[in-house]
Amino acid sequence: MTTTPGPATRAVVRPGRLVGTLAVTQTVGYGVLYYAFSVILGPMSNDLGISHTTAAGALTLAVLLSGLLSIPVGRWLDARGGHGLMTVGSVVGSVAVLGWSQVHNAVQLYLVFVLIGVASAMVLYEPAFAVVVAATEPARRAKALLGVTLVAGFASSIFIPLTGQLVDRIDWRRALVVLAVLLAALTVPLHALGLRRTAAARHLARRSRTSPAWVLRDPAFWLLAATFVLHGAALAVIAVHLVQYLTSLGHPAVVAATLAGLLGLLSVTGRVVTTLSTRWLPMATIVGCILVGQGIAMSLLPVVGRQLLGAIPCLVLFGLGFGVASIATPAILLDRYGATGYGTIAGTLAAPILIAKATAPLGGALLAAAVGYRTLVLLVAAACVVAGLLLFVVRRMPTEDLSPV
Repeated sequence: MTTTPGPATRAVVRPGRLVGTLAVTQTVGYGVLYYAFSVILGPMSNDLGISHTTAAGALTLAVLLSGLLSIPVGRWLDARGGHGLMTVGSVVGSVAVLGWSQVHNAVQLYLVFVLIGVASAMVLYEPAFAVVVAATEPARRAKALLGVTLVAGFASSIFIPLTGQLVDRIDWRRALVVLAVLLAALTVPLHALGLRRTAAARHLARRSRTSPAWVLRDPAFWLLAATFVLHGAALAVIAVHLVQYLTSLGHPAVVAATLAGLLGLLSVTGRVVTTLSTRWLPMATIVGCILVGQGIAMSLLPVVGRQLLGAIPCLVLFGLGFGVASIATPAILLDRYGATGYGTIAGTLAAPILIAKATAPLGGALLAAAVGYRTLVLLVAAACVVAGLLLFVVRRMPTEDLSPV
């Protein structure tokens, strides 16, 4: 659907400053609120005297809660904008990480991660993208979204080793204190000052806002939800279980971890290639091809993956699509539905995706125990192929009758 730029889409901030602000806050936010957990997990579990599974459940709870809150957060963003929400969320996240450093049992850990889930819903990609959509002109949105995700794509590469160094030098509790201070020092002032002028976009959007409830009557919306639920679940399974599967194929643990680490680096490359390709093809078509390619790559991994020269091409092809959903989702939603009510629409779509991402690793573990890792990887491959084909279907669905009455 083609939308005419109106008051709600007029730029009210300098895109470069907005991108710089959100690129930093998303990198630090994901690094501290999500990726640091993988490093803290071992020493924390040992110190608290709980199993790794019990401890990991806290992060699962946070992601689930973030998914459940994405719809009300989206409505807030449409009505009031992201300035206050993201500033308060940064404060909540910093306090929660500081509280995490003081937990002494599983109950306290889970309570802290309720706060981390709330903060994540308020400060990570979904609200950041909604701010970009509200405050930038349509012609600049793709570059703005790419700029944010390109930098934030390195969050794991920066914060996993940083957290490891801190834990090694000063123990996990003091490491979390340092991370909490870093999160507060960078994200609170940047959100408070860097997003201040986006309030003007909020007022413009409110005057032209219509209810996005009519989008739920569009069958394509539910196909998009199925697409990204399948793809998000597949990526979550691979992110958790890939190292174990590669070692089962005979690769040494160090080699397996190195190969898995390629996925994060390649995700950045994939985002650049995808964005540049929109000069020639629609986003849905490009991403559909990428997802099908991921499925083919995963289906070949059990066949050729025992050899290093076979595993690398499969993982390179799969890795190129590892981060495309972050830029494809807003682009596809904007192309089909326009910018009005974007926060609510994106939040509604994000809810089942985040829930799938939170629960898929546990489901993958149960499936692997029941049918083996080979079958699990083939199911991941099938999920990617089906997701890609669904995008091709969505691309061909008409939009003429989607206007609200």
